Amino acid sequence: MNLTEAKKALKEYFGYDEFRPMQDQIIQAVYDQKDAIVLMPTGGGKSVCFQVPAVTMPGTCVVISPLIALMKDQVEGLLSNGIKAAYLNSTLGTMEFMAIENDLLRGEIDLLYVSPEKAVSSDFIRLMQNIKVNLVAIDEAHCISSWGHDFRPEYTRLNFIRKHFPKIPIIALTATADKLTRKDIEQLLLMNEPERFTASFDRPNLSLTVRPGRQRKEQIIEFVRSNSGKAGIIYCLSRKQTEELSSKLNGAGIKSAYYHAGLSSRMRSEVQEDFINDNVPVICATIAFGMGIDKSNVRWVIHYNLPKNIESYYQEIGRAGRDGAKADTILFYSYADVTMLRDIITKNRAENEEIQLSKLERMQQFADALICRRKILLNYFSENTDGNCGNCDICKNPPQIFDGTVVAQKALSAIYRTRGKTGMTLLIDILRGSRRREIQERGYDKIKTYGAGAEYSIYDWQTFIQQLIQLGLVEIAYDSHNHLRLTDASEEVLFNNKKVELVKMTAIMEHRTKSKETTYKKTKRERLRDALFERLRALRKRLAQKKGVPPYLIFSDASLEEMAARRPTNIHDFMDISGVGRKKLQDYGKVFMKEIHDYVLEQSGQGMRIKGSTHLITYDYYKKGMNPEEIAEERGMSPVTIYSHLASLHDKGEDIDLMQYIPTRDFENIQGLWQQNNKISPKEIYENNEGSLEYHVIRLSLSVLKRKGNMMF
Repeated sequence: MNLTEAKKALKEYFGYDEFRPMQDQIIQAVYDQKDAIVLMPTGGGKSVCFQVPAVTMPGTCVVISPLIALMKDQVEGLLSNGIKAAYLNSTLGTMEFMAIENDLLRGEIDLLYVSPEKAVSSDFIRLMQNIKVNLVAIDEAHCISSWGHDFRPEYTRLNFIRKHFPKIPIIALTATADKLTRKDIEQLLLMNEPERFTASFDRPNLSLTVRPGRQRKEQIIEFVRSNSGKAGIIYCLSRKQTEELSSKLNGAGIKSAYYHAGLSSRMRSEVQEDFINDNVPVICATIAFGMGIDKSNVRWVIHYNLPKNIESYYQEIGRAGRDGAKADTILFYSYADVTMLRDIITKNRAENEEIQLSKLERMQQFADALICRRKILLNYFSENTDGNCGNCDICKNPPQIFDGTVVAQKALSAIYRTRGKTGMTLLIDILRGSRRREIQERGYDKIKTYGAGAEYSIYDWQTFIQQLIQLGLVEIAYDSHNHLRLTDASEEVLFNNKKVELVKMTAIMEHRTKSKETTYKKTKRERLRDALFERLRALRKRLAQKKGVPPYLIFSDASLEEMAARRPTNIHDFMDISGVGRKKLQDYGKVFMKEIHDYVLEQSGQGMRIKGSTHLITYDYYKKGMNPEEIAEERGMSPVTIYSHLASLHDKGEDIDLMQYIPTRDFENIQGLWQQNNKISPKEIYENNEGSLEYHVIRLSLSVLKRKGNMMF
C-alpha cells in the first residue's frame, strides 16, 4: 500500500484534500506493518490514522475503546461516510451480537469497535482467530498505565494481542500521556520497536485563564451572557453541582442542561443530541461528557472545579475550538477544591493513589503558576518552547520577571551533582546549606553547589524550582520517589548559559494581591507555619509509602496544621495535638518531633526568631556534652538563662539530668520545704533561706521534685 491510495480514501470518505501534520507518516508506518505509538491532542485527527488504513487494507481493523458513547458516535459517523463499521459492547442484545459476528466472518466490516472487557474475553479471541484482522488500534491507550490519569486495569490484559497475533500491527493512540505513561504503553502492550509520533500539543486558538474560586456562579453567568449563543461546556466535579448550576443558569435566562452518569441512558442521549444539534448551547456536566462527541464548534470550556490532573484538564479544554477558530477556557480554582480532590483520591484507595496525588499537585502548581500557562502545558508533555503565548491570563497581565539564569544554574547543577537522587525539600536544603544529618551522611555538603543558594528563602526556592519544572528544565521522576531529574533542555542552561526568566516570590505575592479582591498578606509566622506543614506532609507521604497505607491514616491534615502552628518537640506537647493518641505517639511521635525540631533549628540558624527555638538550641548543646557555663559562653548568654532553659525542657519531659547541677545539701533543704507545701514558690524558698540559695538551684530542684511527683511546673 502507498499514500496515494490513502489520500484518495481521505477525500472519498472524509472529504479532506490533505492530511494533517503527521497523519500521513503514521498511516505509512501502518502500511509498513510497524507498531506505532501516537500522541496527538484532542481534535488533532487521531481517528483518521487508523480509519484510512482500515478502508484501504484488506480485512478488518479492530478498535479497542473504553467509551461506549465514543463507539456509538464514531460508528455512526463512519456509517454516514459510507464505511462499513460496527461495535460490540454491553448495550447489544444476543441477536445483534450474532448478526455482527456473521458480518465479520463474511468480511463485510472494515472497522469493529470493542470494549477492553470484551476484547480480552476468550470468545472474542476465538472470533479474531477466524477473521482477517489487518490492524489493532487501541484508543485512549493511556488507560493501560498506572501512571496515566485514567488507569483501567482491564487494559493491562491487552498484551494478549501480541501473544496470540504476533504479526498484526498495533497502533496505540492517546491525547494525553507523559513520558512514563508512553513507556508503559510500549512495554505493557509488548510492542515491537514501535514508531513514535508526537504531534504538537500547541493549540494557539485556545485562550487559557485561571480565576479565583469565589462567586463562580456569578462569574459564569456574566461570561456566558457575554458569549450569548455560543456553545460551551461547564465541567463540574459532582452530579449535584451540574444540576444546581444548570438550574441557576436557566433561572438567569440562559438555556442549559445537565449531564451525569446518574441520568438514564435515554436522558443522557437526549442531552447529548440537543447539544450536538445546537438545541441547547450550554451543558453542565461531569467529566465523562464530551469524550465521544466530535462537535467542532464548542467555543468555550469552563472548569467549575480544579481537575485531578493536567492530562484530564488538557483533554477537556481540547474539546473547545476543534475547528481551529478562537475559543476560551476558564478554570476556577480554590484550595477547597484541592482538599476535596485529595479526600476523594485517598478514600478510593486506588492502586496508583500516590501517583494520582502527585499529579494533583502538578495541577495545583499549574493553577498557582505565574508564568505562561501554555508553556507549562507544552513542557509537561515534553514539548519545549521558549516563547510566551500571549493568549493566557499571565501573558496578558504579566508579573515582574528577572534574569534567573544563575538561580537556575545553581539548582540544575545541584541536581546534576546529586545524580538526580533528591526530592525538592532535600535539594533546597542542599542549596541553602542546611546541616541536616542526611545531607552530611550522603556527602552532599561536599558538592560545589552546597550552600550556593543561601541568600534565598525556602519559599523562594520552592517557587523557583516549580518554575523550572513548569519550564521543562526539570522533571519529576514519579517512578523514583519523586526525585528531580534534568531534562534535555537543561544542557543549554547549564553549559551554554541560555537565559532563564523567573518570577520572584515578592512579584508572585504582588501579582496575586492585585488579581484577587483581598489585599491580605500572610505574616511571617503564617509563612513559617505553611512551610513546616509542607515538610510534615512530605514526611507523612514517605511514611505512608513505606507502610503501604493512605497518608491520612497516619495523621489528618488538621493534625499536621496544628503541629505546624504549635511546633511540639516533646512528648507532653505532642500529646496535646488533636488526633494524636498513644499508639500514634508510639509509632510516629519521635520522627515527627524530630522533623519539627530540625525545622525550628534550621530556621533559627537562618536568623528567624521562633518561639521555643532558643530552648532547643540549648538542648542540642547539652546533648553534645557541654555544661551550662560552656553553653552560656558559646551562646553569649548568662548561665542563669541556660539553667532556666534546661529546667523548662525538663518540665516538659526531656531527658536531662538536672541533679548534676544541684548541691546535695541544697536539694535536701528544698525537698523538705516542698514536702511540707508542694505549692511553695521559688521566691518563698529563697526568702526562707535568707537568700543563701542560688535562684537557679531552686528552679532546678523544683523541676526535679515536681516531675517525680508527676506534676508539671
